[in-house]
Amino acid sequence: MACKVKFSLLSKFTFPIWIVFLVACSSGENKYPSMDEDFCSQIHAENHRLSEYLAPFDSLLTSKTGVFTLEEGDISMIGRAWLSEAAEKTIDIQYFIFSADNIGLIAIDYLIRAADRGVKVRLLVDDIMVEADADELLALDAHPNLDIKIYNPTANIGKNLPGKLYNLATDFRGFNQRMHNKTFIVDGKVVITGGRNIADEYFDYDHEYNFRDRDVLLMGKTASVVQQSFNLFWDNELSVPIDSIITVEDSKLNTTVKYEYLHQYACNPLNFWPQVREKIKMVPIAFQKIQESGLLVWVDSVSFVSDVPGKNAGDQGLKGGGASTDALISLIKGAKKSISIQSPYLVTTELSQQLFSEAVQRGVEVDILTNSLSSTDNLEAFNGYQREREALLKTGINIYEFKPDAAVRYKIMTGALQKEIDFTPIFGLHAKSMVIDSEIAVIGTFNLDPRSANLNTECIVIIYDPSIAGQLYRAMEEDRKPENAWNTTASFNPDPEAGRLKRFNAWLRNVVPKSIL
Repeated sequence: MACKVKFSLLSKFTFPIWIVFLVACSSGENKYPSMDEDFCSQIHAENHRLSEYLAPFDSLLTSKTGVFTLEEGDISMIGRAWLSEAAEKTIDIQYFIFSADNIGLIAIDYLIRAADRGVKVRLLVDDIMVEADADELLALDAHPNLDIKIYNPTANIGKNLPGKLYNLATDFRGFNQRMHNKTFIVDGKVVITGGRNIADEYFDYDHEYNFRDRDVLLMGKTASVVQQSFNLFWDNELSVPIDSIITVEDSKLNTTVKYEYLHQYACNPLNFWPQVREKIKMVPIAFQKIQESGLLVWVDSVSFVSDVPGKNAGDQGLKGGGASTDALISLIKGAKKSISIQSPYLVTTELSQQLFSEAVQRGVEVDILTNSLSSTDNLEAFNGYQREREALLKTGINIYEFKPDAAVRYKIMTGALQKEIDFTPIFGLHAKSMVIDSEIAVIGTFNLDPRSANLNTECIVIIYDPSIAGQLYRAMEEDRKPENAWNTTASFNPDPEAGRLKRFNAWLRNVVPKSIL
């Protein structure tokens, strides 16, 4: 497992990842990997029905929301895996980043298997991060129960370089307005949402760089609100069916061959580890233990806040805000004792600095953890933070910067990977979370930067419950400990830890306007 393998099918386009996979290195000489039919039959032998597992909670599902935070990447993945197998009616998926990962082939196989069972699968993807051959996308969309739409297709799909440059030059804001929402909805009853995009590094399986991230599972009342938000995006004119953007002759789709490849690949135990399959099978038992431990909390008041497609009217240029921005501002203004924040990118403006300054003046303690130069994956965003770091510290808040070798990775990262493979990737922060007064928890997609505030559509879950807020605060507090983060002050910052070359590359980003960071 010392190498990362890329495959031709759906190269540069990985669909939602519902299982913890590692792909064995191979020469790729055979078109079809060897298949173990017995293994394959065991994987999909059980007929899970989500409604049966939710039946004990019928009295709660209409009036409350079950909340369980997903701190570890493998738990978040395994949850998606089991839910995809238990789906009975619909799987609706909305994501920003899809990467060319080794796990993509098996993930797509799960989608097709769900569709084969009669489950209606709808996949909405932002245009800017999709790189795929037209025939591969259309082959999937050709399945009668699987539909694909592309959000705001101005930058990538079906566009040549002159077309991209024309769109950028004639509609700069529109070109930069992206869909950053991330939701996975099953049967309109269970939702996973949060910071994780769909790529190895968000689930602890990249060999060079992994994220400390966070999702939240919601079941019951709030799930219907998330479903309504997805429907709003799906039906909006910005979401365009893939077959109206690109076309391919039917003879070139070869759906039978491509689906068979996916099936054979997914039935290879070298690709789909037996121990992972066992974890997925044990989800119902694990879920029972989670209930008994009190980690699943039924909450009376949970709000799902999403921006509308397009974010705002666009009549204020690169400004304009949105529903998610307004909700977070209101929470900060209402804080009485403490505000604890995690944001991978911290690009502040006069408005956000004023909000924090006013909070401190009210006696509120404000702690923010963000990436250090050593741990960041985004030099443009870090440069924006560097420009305002001194001014931000003057507001009186406490700033912590994540270490690339944070000790917490041994607790958070997938255990199987650490035990069976000798690798030490950089560990960066990607969780977007906030706790207000130890009573309100916020988990979502919103970064503290102008892009999230004004350009990208974002979604957040606001949980009004002290127990969930307490769980989240303790996790965030641990991430700020000295073994995990540096405490940045007016007289100290950890930039030199990154080395001269990375410092120089960050400095070069001074030419990028803060408004689009």
